Amino acid sequence: MTEPSVVDILGEPWLAETIPLPDDFEGEVVATLVSRRSETATARATLHVHGFSDYFFHTEYADWWLARDHDMYALDLRKYGRSLRPHQSATYVEDLDDYFAELDAAWDRITVRDGHTRVVVSGHSTGGLVVALWAHARQPAELAGLVLNSPWLDLQGQAWMRSPAVGAVIGQLAQRRPLAALPREVKGYYGRSLHRDHDGEWDFDLTWKPVESFPVRFGWLRAIRQGHARLQAGLAVGVPVLVLSSDRSSSPASMDEDVFSTDIVLDVAQIRRWSTAVGQHVTYVAVPGAVHDVVLSRDTPRARAYEEIRLWLDAYVLRDQ
Repeated sequence: MTEPSVVDILGEPWLAETIPLPDDFEGEVVATLVSRRSETATARATLHVHGFSDYFFHTEYADWWLARDHDMYALDLRKYGRSLRPHQSATYVEDLDDYFAELDAAWDRITVRDGHTRVVVSGHSTGGLVVALWAHARQPAELAGLVLNSPWLDLQGQAWMRSPAVGAVIGQLAQRRPLAALPREVKGYYGRSLHRDHDGEWDFDLTWKPVESFPVRFGWLRAIRQGHARLQAGLAVGVPVLVLSSDRSSSPASMDEDVFSTDIVLDVAQIRRWSTAVGQHVTYVAVPGAVHDVVLSRDTPRARAYEEIRLWLDAYVLRDQ
């Protein structure tokens, strides 16, 4: 049953509609499709999917697509943002394929119900991994291109952390205690660098995107590693793909300049290495001075990122239209 759209928390003319999904072990499950229409009637659209410990609040990114005659849609996945319910373990999923249900439902609304025939799918970080796997599995006729913003394509850290032995341990812990949290220290530098109440310029809900992130649970981490393995074995996404990242990663020990000008979340060398595993037509761009979410970088790298998306869009997606 489709629930009616309501005015979104972003305010008019943004709309939000709840997508009911099958219950899981914690009970009710929903996703949320947020949308805004271009001022010009168009058959083009963009669908964006957020990353881990995140949700959609990227109105500037949306405005960029809207100005180019793309209706804008964004999906808050199950147990994230607008879709998070009090009885749920935030962000938790045991198989990345579970997200295909809300992606399929959103796609049906965007293409069948709303009539869009050329849709660019955008994914950030974990969302980049998820949409790449979905696009490979589904290969929908309306898919025009894929924009991956710092996609999470491998496990960052020392090489031994990606070894089969560590993978086996993760698998065992995920089997016995899937909801147990991985011990880790999160200093909150990245969140602080973004939020306007700290050292950034962006306004977002800190209960949905906490400065110190949500817990990483072993069952979820096993799902991520299984997704990495599938991607690294080679996908066959059949449309042009653009991969954006910072030009450099770092591990700062304080709120220094690196926090504001490098990726302090993922390893950009891994993004570079595995980008071509997504499909046969992949463009990779390293944006100097960008942060993990490239479109939330400072003005200069952000403008460079938008210009790179424009060049790619004009060259490979819109050229035959």
